Amino acid sequence: MKSIKVVAAIILHDNLIFATQRGYGDFKGGWEFPGGKVEPGESPQEALRREIREELSMEIEVGELFETVEYDYPAFHLSMDCFLCKIKSGTPVLLEHAAAKWLAPEELDSVAWLPADLGLIARLRAAELPE
Repeated sequence: MKSIKVVAAIILHDNLIFATQRGYGDFKGGWEFPGGKVEPGESPQEALRREIREELSMEIEVGELFETVEYDYPAFHLSMDCFLCKIKSGTPVLLEHAAAKWLAPEELDSVAWLPADLGLIARLRAAELPE
């Protein structure tokens, strides 16, 4: 089975968590944490900063690793490093996503998360998240 290494940003602002809805591909319409593939020679943190610049036209500060998700989709294995992040500059501009929402921890179940992201939701609700 093919394995794909990706990174995801759990962007926090005013006790809210940023979620994006995919606008393309096999999982179009599903909700996820923004991010993408790690290119050869990039650290996960570098990849995440690049992906957020490309997808949302803003700069983020990449904080601690929150969790690494290992998930088997039918066609591939996903390994996803999920980092707690803050906005450094700019506001999100949706360049690749269909929609986005700022969600309070108790609102996380209000969107249809992609399967790999579902495991993070309970942990995020229970976590003491930084301001």
